[in-house]
Amino acid sequence: MESLRADHAPALLDFERRNRAYFARTVPDRGDAYFTEFAARHRALLDEQETGLCRFHVLITREGELVGRVNLVDIEDGSAELGYRIGESAAGRGLATAAVAEICRVAQSTYGLTRLVAVTTPDNPGSMAVLRRNGFTQVETLTIDGRPGIRHERPLTPAN
Repeated sequence: MESLRADHAPALLDFERRNRAYFARTVPDRGDAYFTEFAARHRALLDEQETGLCRFHVLITREGELVGRVNLVDIEDGSAELGYRIGESAAGRGLATAAVAEICRVAQSTYGLTRLVAVTTPDNPGSMAVLRRNGFTQVETLTIDGRPGIRHERPLTPAN
């Protein structure tokens, strides 16, 4: 897991393009503008990361392939929202579970966070399983872009 940098842009854009249809099966599609305006969006994310309000990470294999993202957004008062996506070619191998475990550790030890929240949809059982394996509990149901959603939370303490 690496912190997002400017030089990740080409690999990240390729990752998002290759996995667009795969991700759209369980999460709202990013839309065409995301791809046509990617360079500006990437610069904006790096600027936002500099403020400390968000922490963006990419998962890179030993061979140098970008296979996933793990992000902490809306960092405030010791809390952040966790988001992650693993590409189709790397899915089903425990990478999401390991990446979420690592970001929980980093969130507490490096960023000083005390709580993470995450939102999934009921039609994404894989994501719900990743959260459950990492100590998140379901706390409420909500609506995400007109779809049902489930909010999960996990306190971060030195013992976790």
